[in-house]
Amino acid sequence: MRKWTRRTLMIGGFVGAGLLGVGFWFARERDRLGARTLFNVRPGEAGLNGWVKITRDDKVVVAVPRAEMGQGIHTALATLVAEEMDARWDQVRAEDPPEHVVYRNVDILLDGLPFSPEETGTVVDVAHWAASKLGGVLGVLATGGSTATRDAWLPMRTAGAVARDLLLRAAARQAGVPAGELVVVDGEVRRRDGGRVASFGELVDSIGDLQPMRSAPPLKQPSEFKLIGKELPRLDVSAKVAGSATFGVDVRLPGLLFAAVRNAPTFGGEVKSFTLRQAALPSGIEKVVAVPGGIAAIGASWWQADAFLDKGVEIEWRAGPEPRLDSASLWERYGALLDKGDPALTRTLGSEPKPGGRTLEAVYRAPYLAHATMEPMNCTALVADGKKVELWMPNQSPTLMRLVAARTSDLPRADVTVHTTLLGGGFGRRAEVDLVRQAVTCAMAMPGRPVQVLWSREEDMRHDFYRPMALARWRATIDTSGGAPRLAGVAKKQVAQSPTAQFPTRVIGLPSQAKPEGNAVENPPYAFPYYKLESVVADGSVPVGFWRSVGHSHTAFFDESFVDEMAHALGKDPYAFRRELLAGKPRFLEVLETAAKEAGWGSALPAGSGRGIALRASFGSIVAQVAEVAVADDTIRVRRVVCAVDCGPVVNPAIVRAQMESGIVYGLSAALYGEITLSQGAVEQSNFTDYDAVRLADAPEMVVHLVDGGSNRIGGVGEPGTPPIAPAVANAVFAATGKRLRELPLRLI
Repeated sequence: MRKWTRRTLMIGGFVGAGLLGVGFWFARERDRLGARTLFNVRPGEAGLNGWVKITRDDKVVVAVPRAEMGQGIHTALATLVAEEMDARWDQVRAEDPPEHVVYRNVDILLDGLPFSPEETGTVVDVAHWAASKLGGVLGVLATGGSTATRDAWLPMRTAGAVARDLLLRAAARQAGVPAGELVVVDGEVRRRDGGRVASFGELVDSIGDLQPMRSAPPLKQPSEFKLIGKELPRLDVSAKVAGSATFGVDVRLPGLLFAAVRNAPTFGGEVKSFTLRQAALPSGIEKVVAVPGGIAAIGASWWQADAFLDKGVEIEWRAGPEPRLDSASLWERYGALLDKGDPALTRTLGSEPKPGGRTLEAVYRAPYLAHATMEPMNCTALVADGKKVELWMPNQSPTLMRLVAARTSDLPRADVTVHTTLLGGGFGRRAEVDLVRQAVTCAMAMPGRPVQVLWSREEDMRHDFYRPMALARWRATIDTSGGAPRLAGVAKKQVAQSPTAQFPTRVIGLPSQAKPEGNAVENPPYAFPYYKLESVVADGSVPVGFWRSVGHSHTAFFDESFVDEMAHALGKDPYAFRRELLAGKPRFLEVLETAAKEAGWGSALPAGSGRGIALRASFGSIVAQVAEVAVADDTIRVRRVVCAVDCGPVVNPAIVRAQMESGIVYGLSAALYGEITLSQGAVEQSNFTDYDAVRLADAPEMVVHLVDGGSNRIGGVGEPGTPPIAPAVANAVFAATGKRLRELPLRLI
């Protein structure tokens, strides 16, 4: 029996909003392809729909409305259109389209629903339906939650198929033959007997008056794919290698000024007052202004502006609501909530075991984590004549950036333009809008001059929106009434702040909801005889946000570590125990077995070494990892990681492998080093000197195997590689040393 009090309320909200918007949705559904003029059509180009245009020099330009932050999304999404057009890969390139509802991301809203991927039924179906309708009405452009390819899988392929149909009909009219006698092969139109009719570029001037058929052509079957499933070269690599790629920090505009910032030391603090230490500003410093959350110095050089904040400005701060908050007191607060806190969500599956038997209990904890993107946080803004705002920035949601820029400048949203650059890492940090507020405020102080706000690494580390710290208690009941001991049931209670509750309030002012972040409460895939979850939402002044894999990143550590502990308590091999609990779930089993087999599970290792295994389903994909570690002098060295992933249909195997490797390294950095601690209401860490990451020399050998479990539903790949690595390493350390590590980062002393 399930108790979904708050969850049901939230689902009800989605359903209500979905019903209100459904009328608008049907009107927009017919326009899903977008107008042919929508996609920045220039002289010498012909738009075929909102997603694709062709050029006179025979190029196919695909609209990719998702941020390229190194995950290869420009390549993956362009592949979907090119596949259905039968374009040659060497004629394809990607381009950012203008912000428009056609390019909305619906799947990112679906992922906010509090269901595990395994949950089905009427409630789940209705909630998904309503959320998808609401997503269509809201029209939010966003990149995150490993949703980009999932969301684009059908719309972009449909756009490619419609484009191919237009090309065939244009060529048929030009050649004076029925369209049925023509085909597209390798990027040009030919007769079915192979005779060439026209290149794409030769049709630019003759295709304009043709209209798409009312019904879209059928999409290809997987057996017909020529590009999807191939390791096509990435579209973004050559510009990055050659140095011509434009990231946010590369933006250079005529008359550009630079702004350095000092943010309030304590969470929620603000500037009370500031004074200049000298009568006049030095040459090169244009202005010092208060911005939301801090002070900015604007000048011709960022370095000069940054130095001036240290030497030339005295700032009096108004402290935040918890100026003496520290990590020790916060853990005590969490401990009290773990014992007596009221859960915001309770979920029960199966029948509660009878009293008696043996109890196995363990408490785990995970700290706050920073995003630590390689490209420093930045945003460039220009306010022209007080009537128009332009932004240039690496961001994960131009819709939100535009909204906040409009509110900050008190101008209509229609008067704000957002240019999304390449991102030097996102991980959820660049969905936040704090830099927009500061950059627009600076630009308003310097009308007609573009101002680039750039944070130092120290400012970023101490003013992030952190992956929540979390505390969990797992308890297992083991039946010892006869024969071999057996698992009778498990219960988990978890405490954490919720980014889902904070983010809407912080960004767009919606009321806060005391509900757990959806990723943190997904059900484990295992067939426990009894399972009870209680999730407590902690409040507090520490700003928390979406981090790579969000709640999966710490709940996977809690869950998979305790599964390992249960296996050992029952005298079973951890891999074999998981197989037992996954009986009847062939996709999970195949992923688990592939990782174990390829890692040589059960084979001998040198003394001081061990293997650990972990499994996690997230964002529509299933990932298992086996970590091999060596422990010497209380130092953990991760030698090898074998990863198996089933993400449904694979668009580009090389990108999937790269994403798994990236997720492993990112998660391993957190597992071994990541920890944000608090003292006197502020963050203690400041840079990579005290917030380290896995370096190249320390990176393990990584082997990734793609598993085809037969699913036709595409899964995400950007985040699912991160959650299993911490528990896999912790379990490997136990195998090597017999010491169970229940806290992150993993430390032996």
